[in-house]
Amino acid sequence: MLSVENIDLFYGASQALRHVSLEVEKGQVTSLLGRNGVGKTSTLRAVVGQHPVSSGKIMWEGKDITNFSAHQRAREGIAVIPQGREIFPLLTVYENLKTGYAALPRKDRFIPSEIFDLFPVLKDMLGRRGGDLSGGQQQQLAIGRALVMRPKLLVLDEPTEGIQPSIIKDIGNVISLLRDRGDMAILLVEQYFEFARDLADRFAVMDRGEIVLAGAKKDMLESDVRKFLTV
Repeated sequence: MLSVENIDLFYGASQALRHVSLEVEKGQVTSLLGRNGVGKTSTLRAVVGQHPVSSGKIMWEGKDITNFSAHQRAREGIAVIPQGREIFPLLTVYENLKTGYAALPRKDRFIPSEIFDLFPVLKDMLGRRGGDLSGGQQQQLAIGRALVMRPKLLVLDEPTEGIQPSIIKDIGNVISLLRDRGDMAILLVEQYFEFARDLADRFAVMDRGEIVLAGAKKDMLESDVRKFLTV
């Protein structure tokens, strides 16, 4: 569904990405791995339209979206759960969920009951302010907000960061359920290798702004992946 083809990305004079290519398929989790500062988040920013690329092409469902803005890509079914969650702390849980309406036609502006099936804690906290939630609850809210958009591509940037182990397990279960449903492509950026290993169908490993290793999980040696993750 998503094909990133030889993209370069710069911040001023500094080149963050070099000829990065990546494919993400429906019904699969593709995990983008690497140490801090190697270009993982820059790749995500390019995919979701938060930073322009200087060369290369981004295709989505056969359509060239390289020059689409972030809100245009959201309307195409691309949703992102950013690193750090970025919920609105002064809005209630219900109001945070409703911000997902922005990319939807009016007829679809309601919260699917599935979100409360996946995250029952959100239903119990609808009137509570987002800033009063724990880190794990905020992460569940951030994922729920993205799912309100009925995405066809779900992009998660380090969803385990700062989260207690019980919530990490719950989030992993939700990602597995969404993948197994078969109608969504999932791009997961992660540093916690065990979490990515248990979920991913494919790996792409980055180093110094480039993809240095990529392929199906069954075809890759764990030791080859790990050597690009250790400091």
